[in-house]
Amino acid sequence: MTTTRSQPNPTLGWMTFLLIAVAGLFYVKWFPYYNKAFVAASHHSIGLSILTGASAAPPEPSLRAALDYAWAYGKAIWQAMVLGLLLGSAVQALLPAHWVARVLGRTGFGSVAAGGLLSLPGMMCTCCAAPVVAGLRERHASPGGAVAFWLGNTVLNPAALVFMGFVLGWQWSALRLVLGVAMVFGIGYLLNRVAGPDDRPLDDARLAALAAEQAAQGAPFARWMKLLARMTVRLVPEYVVLVLLLGAARAWLFPHIGPDVGNTLGWIVAFAVAGTLFVIPTAGEVPIIQAMLSLGIGVGPAAALLMTLPPVSVPSLAMLARSFRPATLTIVATLVVVFGIASGYLAIALGL
Repeated sequence: MTTTRSQPNPTLGWMTFLLIAVAGLFYVKWFPYYNKAFVAASHHSIGLSILTGASAAPPEPSLRAALDYAWAYGKAIWQAMVLGLLLGSAVQALLPAHWVARVLGRTGFGSVAAGGLLSLPGMMCTCCAAPVVAGLRERHASPGGAVAFWLGNTVLNPAALVFMGFVLGWQWSALRLVLGVAMVFGIGYLLNRVAGPDDRPLDDARLAALAAEQAAQGAPFARWMKLLARMTVRLVPEYVVLVLLLGAARAWLFPHIGPDVGNTLGWIVAFAVAGTLFVIPTAGEVPIIQAMLSLGIGVGPAAALLMTLPPVSVPSLAMLARSFRPATLTIVATLVVVFGIASGYLAIALGL
């Protein structure tokens, strides 16, 4: 006599995923940022620069510098990181296996547009978004769709744009928005155009096989916990180590902050590269740029940081090293630097 395995209910998985996403984002992002917007409007500040604190320069490289930065950064992002890990594993375990591939798996502009739009409610920093991106890639999201979601969380973050407007001026928000749209959708589309054979869309037969494979596994909530544990063990230790190293190396990445940092190509490129490598919490670029401008640096290097500090970092690139080909991540990082340089020269031309 044969027995039939009961099929997991996809509706329950969807409801659980949406509950975690909505409740988690409300608690971690939406409600705190709603309140923070009033602080930005009334005080024209959202706090001290996490890069230098109350000082005029980053501390010299040391274990203390590493631990201090990791502690400050960790306090700012740990809740969002937990949420990112929960959602990144839930994408794989709770959502229908073929859904991500259908919505984000095509290599045209449609998946890029979907990824960029889906990123808007997230408002996560690059590292907290990385586990979700890894989950999307495991479910066969296209390179462009996944990267659009990754970059969109930071550079198109509505809360960061509002903070920026009240603290730095709305012209800075406009510059970020225009270049952010070009970055998110332009880089995503380019990656889909150069996608390799392994990133081609799945046909209907393969999508059906994915759905059948997921149904045969059963117990989605038990699998979710296993995936969560596996993702945490794989991503968090390397992430912590790299944050410590960058915290210690702040003075090397930003060796000089003052009037001597002018609107020259050398400084703009240097700050664009440093911003691409360094890691900050969500909207951390706003007080960093505010502090640097108050110390007299040129608008060109400051605008380079506007476009390079949020979208990627060494830790987030390392966290996604298994989700993308090395060439793909190299293209992303290189183009982020290019956008930073372009932002610097646009800021100078516009007289910001």
